[in-house]
Amino acid sequence: MDRPKFYYNIDGVAELGGSVMCVGYALLLWIQIHSSANFVWHRTLFLGFAGLTLVIHYGSEAIKTHITYPRTGFVEYRRRCRGRTATIAGALGALVPVGPIIALRRHRDITTAASLAGLVFAAAYGYQIARPVRWKWAVVWAMTLGSLANDSSAYGTMLLVSGGISFWLYVRQTQAPGREGE
Repeated sequence: MDRPKFYYNIDGVAELGGSVMCVGYALLLWIQIHSSANFVWHRTLFLGFAGLTLVIHYGSEAIKTHITYPRTGFVEYRRRCRGRTATIAGALGALVPVGPIIALRRHRDITTAASLAGLVFAAAYGYQIARPVRWKWAVVWAMTLGSLANDSSAYGTMLLVSGGISFWLYVRQTQAPGREGE
């Protein structure tokens, strides 16, 4: 039952997408913080997040279509009713930024909460991605240590490194399809 989950990230594209998300969102928020209050970006920040999300989705899809699937084939997963799961995930995802926004407006220190969130992220990475691949446990430990050291750049950086290594190994170990005779 877990084999399709392993196959989904065999090429490291999911990790690369996650790293682009972490780094991209951090960049967008950095621009938000360091720009003047009347800058147009403050009214259009949502468009930046939506655009980055589309780039990640369609970029990952393009890599899988043009590199991964021709090498190892396409696996179609069983279709399940995901409406309830998607609704719950969407509602929870929308609530995630509320806590930090309220805390920052009240000038609260959120470093402890960020570290705890990092530990949860490292645990989820370990369970979902590192479990079938031994060397990725080093990434889990690096994320954990980065979280304990309040280094928020650890997640995006570690995902980039891990995804890059996975993609390189995948391309190196799988053969590109041969050209068919015309």
